Amino acid sequence: MSDLVKYSIEIPINSSVNVLYKRLSTPSGLAEWFADNVNLKNNVFTFFWDDSDQSAKILKKKSNKFVQFKWLDDEEKESFFEFKIQVDEMTSDVSLIITDFAEDEEDQEEQTMLWEQQIQNLKMAIGS
Repeated sequence: MSDLVKYSIEIPINSSVNVLYKRLSTPSGLAEWFADNVNLKNNVFTFFWDDSDQSAKILKKKSNKFVQFKWLDDEEKESFFEFKIQVDEMTSDVSLIITDFAEDEEDQEEQTMLWEQQIQNLKMAIGS
């Protein structure tokens, strides 16, 4: 097993915390921006894109704060991906912090670009 590189991306989101959390934690919300379709059965989310699918389970979540997923086919024990909602105490600005793991710097760059595209889809879905 290789050592993975943990990284985070912080993106300002013009949305209420409640609306954003629903887009991050529910099958219907995730299907609006993250995948073509999402099913939930026995606490396992199955994400569908074109001709492929991948399943993940929720490791941890706290309403309107964060949700952490683990891909079921991922052998790395420490790897996960997480959506965390952060609210600035002074300005009440909302940011989404995505934490993920990559195999190396090149993989991290590719994944970051993919996440940034997905976040553009999220912003469009919530009208941000």
